[in-house]
Amino acid sequence: MIVTIQNEYLTVDIEDLGAQLSSVRNHHGTEYLWQGDADIWARRAPILFPILCGLKDNTYLLDGVPYHMNKHGFARDCVFELVEQTDTKAAFRLTDNEETRRMYPFSFTLTVTYTLEENRLIKCHRVENRSTEVMYYELGVHDGFRAPLEEGETMGEYAIRLPGLDDAMEPYGLNEQSLVTPKSGTIPLENGRIALDPTTYHLDTVILDQPPQARAVLVDGQDRPRVTADFADFPYLGIWTQAKPFDTNYVCIEPWSTLPDATFVGRELKDKAGIRSLQPGTWEELSYTATFT
Repeated sequence: MIVTIQNEYLTVDIEDLGAQLSSVRNHHGTEYLWQGDADIWARRAPILFPILCGLKDNTYLLDGVPYHMNKHGFARDCVFELVEQTDTKAAFRLTDNEETRRMYPFSFTLTVTYTLEENRLIKCHRVENRSTEVMYYELGVHDGFRAPLEEGETMGEYAIRLPGLDDAMEPYGLNEQSLVTPKSGTIPLENGRIALDPTTYHLDTVILDQPPQARAVLVDGQDRPRVTADFADFPYLGIWTQAKPFDTNYVCIEPWSTLPDATFVGRELKDKAGIRSLQPGTWEELSYTATFT
């Protein structure tokens, strides 16, 4: 099922499968969201919950008991219930079930609400612990944006800017098992531009913590902002596109609550860097805003 919200600036389509975006168009008809391509990257904007990225051997420990879960968790492949809809707002809810508890033994509610305010799309993730014990979780945004956006442009003309990060960046590394490794030095930037293809830096994904101003801006060849992501609730940021011998024409701007599985943390879920925890009967919200220009 596709749910549409709109105002005079934007029309946004959202799927109940994964409660994920399927289209973001402005009043001129410009499509901002990557539309999926099975030969490149078939997804568009999955929500990562209750883990993000991969686990070593697809396994984590909870009080010493092993649990198995595939990359990025299960929320992206679950059908959410539509619980609220107006012209400019839609909310979707996922609750635990027998299948999720085999992978993640907690009773939870994940509610994802999209709200349009002029040319801004606010995406709020409310996580509630309905269990009788402390619940640990991770949450990530994985929205893919088209680059370039207009005919006659190329992906190479586009870049990411992080306001306040002008001369160099200090990303984490990744080993051959896609586990995060410690930072190993700075990488100089040219005019503050981060190339859209992480392989430029010999990385699968550019992973940064505490980006300045908690803002990432997708700019075109004239350095005009086209998509601006503000993510004060998320301490980590990933920048990724599929590694191909040609322009993939999209980039994912990924605010994360947690650092992915790393060589320098334990196997217990609660040991992961930045892991979120909720006491029984409590909830919290993590939001971010995308501005389209």
